[in-house]
Amino acid sequence: MITIVDYEMGNPKSIMNMLSRLGIKSQLSRNLDDISQARKLILPGVGAFDAAMRNLKKFNLINSLNKKALEEKIPILGICLGMQVLTHSSEEGSEKGLGWIDAQTKKFDSSLGIKVPHMGWNYVLPKTNSPICKELNHKSRFYFVHSYYVQTNNDQNSCMKSNYSIEFDSAIQNNNIYGVQFHPEKSHKYGMQILKNFSDL
Repeated sequence: MITIVDYEMGNPKSIMNMLSRLGIKSQLSRNLDDISQARKLILPGVGAFDAAMRNLKKFNLINSLNKKALEEKIPILGICLGMQVLTHSSEEGSEKGLGWIDAQTKKFDSSLGIKVPHMGWNYVLPKTNSPICKELNHKSRFYFVHSYYVQTNNDQNSCMKSNYSIEFDSAIQNNNIYGVQFHPEKSHKYGMQILKNFSDL
């Protein structure tokens, strides 16, 4: 069973639908008892960084999530905005992130001649033997929708790289904590592989 954290950011039901297609059981909850009993967590997210952090505070989730991530060390996957809140901070706002991974979230520079947001299909390049990268290669494509990107301070925390005028970290990891910038639930067979890899941890 995978518990998807319900903090009113984005549409987590599409993740549940994809997990169901894979035969993986999941539940959507912000109940603290459900969080405390969770064996795997997904932190989804679409929207603004500050709103995400404020909602996590509003629903009193941060202490419980910190315990699961840093003490119990269960597998946790942040998706899109859910990956960005794993970092220390974002140029999008002033709230502090969870800080579970030594990284910052930065804004794409439209003066480089690129369209912002970065929207559509793009390739990823696995950089490590992380279990989240299993069965992926340089031909793996995923669906992205984001105006901000993650830059790790330690390249050992980078699992995958992508390029959109600049190279950025499209997947990150710190031990049991994983983040992907793309939307696996919208990325067909490659997204299914990511979710299967996470389920298999």
